[in-house]
Amino acid sequence: MSGSRIVRQRIWSRLAAVARPDSRFHFDFAHVIPDFEGSEAAVARLFAAVDPARIRRAFVTPDPSLVGVRRALLDAGVPILVATYDLHRGFVLLDPATIAPDLRLYASWLDGLEHFGRPLDLAGIAALGRLDLMVTGAAAVSLDGVRFGKGHEYFDLEWGLFSELGLADEETRLAALVHDVQVVDERFNPEPSDILVDLVATPTRVLDVGRRGRRPRGIDWDRVDPRHVETIPPLAELARLRGMTALSPTPQSTAR
Repeated sequence: MSGSRIVRQRIWSRLAAVARPDSRFHFDFAHVIPDFEGSEAAVARLFAAVDPARIRRAFVTPDPSLVGVRRALLDAGVPILVATYDLHRGFVLLDPATIAPDLRLYASWLDGLEHFGRPLDLAGIAALGRLDLMVTGAAAVSLDGVRFGKGHEYFDLEWGLFSELGLADEETRLAALVHDVQVVDERFNPEPSDILVDLVATPTRVLDVGRRGRRPRGIDWDRVDPRHVETIPPLAELARLRGMTALSPTPQSTAR
Protein backbone atom coordinates (compact mmCIF):
# COMPACT_ATOMS: atom_id res chain seq x y z
CA MET A 1 0.00 0.00 0.00
CA SER A 2 1.41 3.41 -0.96
CA GLY A 3 2.34 5.98 1.67
CA SER A 4 -0.43 8.38 0.65
CA ARG A 5 -2.98 5.57 0.74
CA ILE A 6 -1.90 4.59 4.25
CA VAL A 7 -2.27 8.21 5.33
CA ARG A 8 -5.69 8.42 3.66
CA GLN A 9 -6.96 5.34 5.52
CA ARG A 10 -5.71 6.80 8.80
CA ILE A 11 -7.41 10.12 8.06
CA TRP A 12 -10.70 8.43 7.19
CA SER A 13 -10.79 6.61 10.52
CA ARG A 14 -10.31 9.91 12.36
CA LEU A 15 -12.66 11.84 10.10
CA ALA A 16 -15.52 9.46 10.86
CA ALA A 17 -15.68 10.88 14.39
CA VAL A 18 -16.19 14.49 13.25
CA ALA A 19 -17.78 14.21 9.78
CA ARG A 20 -21.37 15.25 9.11
CA PRO A 21 -23.25 12.71 6.95
CA ASP A 22 -23.72 13.67 3.33
CA SER A 23 -27.26 13.49 1.91
CA ARG A 24 -26.07 11.40 -1.04
CA PHE A 25 -22.98 9.51 0.08
CA HIS A 26 -23.49 9.33 3.87
CA PHE A 27 -19.99 8.57 5.24
CA ASP A 28 -18.51 7.20 2.01
CA PHE A 29 -15.34 9.29 1.99
CA ALA A 30 -14.22 7.71 -1.28
CA HIS A 31 -16.95 9.72 -3.01
CA VAL A 32 -17.31 12.89 -0.98
CA ILE A 33 -15.24 15.33 1.05
CA PRO A 34 -17.73 15.74 3.90
CA ASP A 35 -18.70 18.67 6.01
CA PHE A 36 -17.42 18.38 9.56
CA GLU A 37 -18.00 19.60 13.09
CA GLY A 38 -16.43 23.02 13.45
CA SER A 39 -16.46 23.97 9.77
CA GLU A 40 -18.10 27.26 10.73
CA ALA A 41 -15.10 28.11 12.91
CA ALA A 42 -12.75 27.18 10.06
CA VAL A 43 -14.65 29.54 7.74
CA ALA A 44 -14.35 32.35 10.30
CA ARG A 45 -10.61 31.75 10.61
CA LEU A 46 -10.17 31.71 6.84
CA PHE A 47 -11.85 35.08 6.43
CA ALA A 48 -9.96 36.55 9.36
CA ALA A 49 -6.82 35.78 7.36
CA VAL A 50 -8.26 36.73 3.96
CA ASP A 51 -10.37 39.90 3.90
CA PRO A 52 -13.49 39.27 1.76
CA ALA A 53 -13.74 43.00 1.09
CA ARG A 54 -10.55 42.74 -0.98
CA ILE A 55 -11.81 39.84 -3.09
CA ARG A 56 -13.38 40.77 -6.41
CA ARG A 57 -14.05 37.25 -7.66
CA ALA A 58 -13.47 33.79 -6.20
CA PHE A 59 -13.54 30.15 -7.19
CA VAL A 60 -14.80 27.55 -4.70
CA THR A 61 -15.04 23.80 -5.21
CA PRO A 62 -18.47 22.18 -4.60
CA ASP A 63 -17.48 20.21 -1.50
CA PRO A 64 -20.11 20.07 1.30
CA SER A 65 -17.47 21.33 3.73
CA LEU A 66 -17.36 24.64 1.83
CA VAL A 67 -21.03 25.65 2.10
CA GLY A 68 -20.04 28.25 4.70
CA VAL A 69 -17.29 29.62 2.46
CA ARG A 70 -19.69 30.10 -0.43
CA ARG A 71 -22.30 31.75 1.78
CA ALA A 72 -19.78 34.09 3.41
CA LEU A 73 -18.51 35.22 0.01
CA LEU A 74 -22.05 35.81 -1.28
CA ASP A 75 -22.89 37.81 1.84
CA ALA A 76 -19.75 39.88 1.19
CA GLY A 77 -20.95 40.62 -2.34
CA VAL A 78 -18.34 38.45 -4.06
CA PRO A 79 -19.30 36.63 -7.30
CA ILE A 80 -18.29 32.97 -7.07
CA LEU A 81 -17.33 30.59 -9.84
CA VAL A 82 -18.20 27.05 -8.72
CA ALA A 83 -17.52 23.70 -10.34
CA THR A 84 -20.47 21.35 -10.78
CA TYR A 85 -20.08 17.87 -9.32
CA ASP A 86 -17.25 16.06 -11.14
CA LEU A 87 -17.34 18.98 -13.61
CA HIS A 88 -19.89 17.11 -15.73
CA ARG A 89 -21.79 20.35 -16.37
CA GLY A 90 -18.74 22.57 -16.22
CA PHE A 91 -18.96 25.70 -14.07
CA VAL A 92 -21.68 28.01 -12.82
CA LEU A 93 -21.48 31.59 -11.57
CA LEU A 94 -23.19 32.55 -8.33
CA ASP A 95 -23.85 36.28 -8.52
CA PRO A 96 -24.86 37.81 -5.16
CA ALA A 97 -26.59 40.64 -7.02
CA THR A 98 -29.20 38.16 -8.27
CA ILE A 99 -29.64 36.07 -5.09
CA ALA A 100 -31.79 37.37 -2.24
CA PRO A 101 -30.00 37.38 1.14
CA ASP A 102 -32.43 34.86 2.65
CA LEU A 103 -31.72 32.41 -0.20
CA ARG A 104 -27.92 32.53 -0.12
CA LEU A 105 -27.59 29.54 2.20
CA TYR A 106 -29.61 27.40 -0.20
CA ALA A 107 -27.65 28.80 -3.14
CA SER A 108 -24.48 27.62 -1.40
CA TRP A 109 -25.60 23.97 -1.30
CA LEU A 110 -24.75 21.63 -4.15
CA ASP A 111 -28.33 21.48 -5.45
CA GLY A 112 -28.93 25.16 -4.83
CA LEU A 113 -25.88 26.38 -6.68
CA GLU A 114 -27.10 24.75 -9.88
CA HIS A 115 -30.54 26.30 -9.35
CA PHE A 116 -29.27 29.83 -8.73
CA GLY A 117 -26.02 29.61 -10.67
CA ARG A 118 -25.64 30.74 -14.28
CA PRO A 119 -23.91 28.13 -16.46
CA LEU A 120 -20.84 29.49 -18.22
CA ASP A 121 -19.18 28.27 -21.37
CA LEU A 122 -15.48 28.78 -21.99
CA ALA A 123 -15.97 32.32 -23.31
CA GLY A 124 -18.08 33.20 -20.28
CA ILE A 125 -15.41 31.92 -17.92
CA ALA A 126 -12.66 33.80 -19.75
CA ALA A 127 -14.68 37.03 -19.59
CA LEU A 128 -14.97 36.99 -15.79
CA GLY A 129 -11.61 38.53 -15.04
CA ARG A 130 -8.96 37.60 -12.54
CA LEU A 131 -9.73 35.35 -9.56
CA ASP A 132 -8.36 36.70 -6.28
CA LEU A 133 -9.09 33.57 -4.25
CA MET A 134 -9.50 29.84 -4.90
CA VAL A 135 -10.75 27.61 -2.08
CA THR A 136 -10.87 23.82 -2.05
CA GLY A 137 -11.72 21.05 0.35
CA ALA A 138 -9.31 18.13 0.70
CA ALA A 139 -9.28 14.57 1.93
CA ALA A 140 -5.99 15.49 3.58
CA VAL A 141 -3.36 18.20 3.35
CA SER A 142 0.23 18.32 4.55
CA LEU A 143 1.89 21.09 6.53
CA ASP A 144 3.61 22.23 3.35
CA GLY A 145 0.38 22.61 1.37
CA VAL A 146 0.31 19.35 -0.59
CA ARG A 147 -3.24 18.05 -1.02
CA PHE A 148 -3.92 14.40 -1.68
CA GLY A 149 -6.78 11.96 -1.80
CA LYS A 150 -10.17 12.49 -3.31
CA GLY A 151 -10.61 15.39 -5.73
CA HIS A 152 -7.07 16.78 -5.80
CA GLU A 153 -6.67 16.14 -9.55
CA TYR A 154 -9.79 18.19 -10.29
CA PHE A 155 -8.41 21.22 -8.48
CA ASP A 156 -5.14 20.88 -10.39
CA LEU A 157 -7.12 20.73 -13.62
CA GLU A 158 -9.23 23.74 -12.63
CA TRP A 159 -6.07 25.72 -11.86
CA GLY A 160 -4.63 24.71 -15.22
CA LEU A 161 -7.75 25.86 -17.05
CA PHE A 162 -8.01 29.17 -15.20
CA SER A 163 -4.32 29.97 -15.51
CA GLU A 164 -4.37 29.19 -19.21
CA LEU A 165 -7.29 31.61 -19.61
CA GLY A 166 -5.46 34.28 -17.58
CA LEU A 167 -7.87 34.14 -14.63
CA ALA A 168 -5.40 32.76 -12.07
CA ASP A 169 -1.76 33.65 -11.51
CA GLU A 170 0.94 33.92 -8.86
CA GLU A 171 -1.09 36.56 -6.99
CA THR A 172 -4.18 34.37 -6.63
CA ARG A 173 -4.50 33.10 -3.04
CA LEU A 174 -5.09 29.35 -2.78
CA ALA A 175 -6.64 27.96 0.39
CA ALA A 176 -7.76 24.58 1.70
CA LEU A 177 -10.40 24.29 4.41
CA VAL A 178 -10.27 21.07 6.43
CA HIS A 179 -10.69 19.65 9.92
CA ASP A 180 -7.61 19.41 12.11
CA VAL A 181 -7.64 15.61 11.75
CA GLN A 182 -7.13 16.06 7.99
CA VAL A 183 -3.81 17.90 8.46
CA VAL A 184 -0.86 15.50 8.40
CA ASP A 185 2.67 16.04 9.64
CA GLU A 186 4.26 14.10 6.79
CA ARG A 187 5.95 16.05 4.03
CA PHE A 188 5.50 14.87 0.47
CA ASN A 189 7.29 15.44 -2.79
CA PRO A 190 4.62 16.87 -5.09
CA GLU A 191 4.47 16.21 -8.80
CA PRO A 192 5.43 19.18 -11.01
CA SER A 193 1.76 19.57 -11.94
CA ASP A 194 0.48 19.52 -8.33
CA ILE A 195 -0.95 22.81 -7.11
CA LEU A 196 0.02 23.57 -3.52
CA VAL A 197 -2.16 25.77 -1.34
CA ASP A 198 -0.89 28.90 0.44
CA LEU A 199 -3.24 28.67 3.43
CA VAL A 200 -4.82 25.83 5.38
CA ALA A 201 -7.80 26.79 7.55
CA THR A 202 -9.07 24.47 10.29
CA PRO A 203 -11.45 25.02 13.22
CA THR A 204 -8.50 25.87 15.49
CA ARG A 205 -5.88 27.58 13.33
CA VAL A 206 -4.75 28.97 9.99
CA LEU A 207 -1.48 27.67 8.59
CA ASP A 208 0.36 30.10 6.34
CA VAL A 209 2.22 27.57 4.23
CA GLY A 210 4.20 29.98 2.13
CA ARG A 211 5.23 29.33 -1.45
CA ARG A 212 7.46 26.59 -2.82
CA GLY A 213 8.60 27.86 -6.21
CA ARG A 214 6.42 29.09 -9.04
CA ARG A 215 3.14 27.44 -9.88
CA PRO A 216 2.74 25.61 -13.17
CA ARG A 217 0.85 27.59 -15.77
CA GLY A 218 -1.74 26.24 -18.16
CA ILE A 219 -2.80 22.68 -18.85
CA ASP A 220 -0.28 19.91 -19.35
CA TRP A 221 -2.23 18.04 -21.99
CA ASP A 222 0.11 15.06 -21.73
CA ARG A 223 -1.24 14.46 -18.21
CA VAL A 224 -4.93 15.01 -18.98
CA ASP A 225 -7.15 11.94 -18.77
CA PRO A 226 -8.92 11.64 -22.18
CA ARG A 227 -12.16 10.91 -20.33
CA HIS A 228 -12.00 14.38 -18.82
CA VAL A 229 -11.88 15.92 -22.28
CA GLU A 230 -14.95 13.89 -23.21
CA THR A 231 -16.95 14.72 -20.07
CA ILE A 232 -15.91 18.24 -19.01
CA PRO A 233 -17.48 20.79 -21.39
CA PRO A 234 -15.03 23.73 -20.91
CA LEU A 235 -12.07 21.39 -21.27
CA ALA A 236 -13.53 19.96 -24.46
CA GLU A 237 -14.03 23.49 -25.79
CA LEU A 238 -10.46 24.44 -24.99
CA ALA A 239 -9.11 21.25 -26.56
CA ARG A 240 -10.96 22.06 -29.78
CA LEU A 241 -9.64 25.62 -29.77
CA ARG A 242 -6.11 24.30 -29.29
CA GLY A 243 -6.57 21.86 -32.16
CA MET A 244 -6.10 18.88 -29.87
CA THR A 245 -6.82 15.44 -31.30
CA ALA A 246 -7.17 12.18 -29.41
CA LEU A 247 -5.15 12.11 -26.19
CA SER A 248 -3.20 9.12 -24.96
CA PRO A 249 -4.77 7.21 -22.06
CA THR A 250 -3.53 8.12 -18.58
CA PRO A 251 -3.91 6.27 -15.27
CA GLN A 252 -7.39 6.40 -13.77
CA SER A 253 -7.90 9.63 -11.89
CA THR A 254 -9.52 10.20 -8.55
CA ALA A 255 -13.11 11.45 -8.70
CA ARG A 256 -14.25 14.43 -6.66
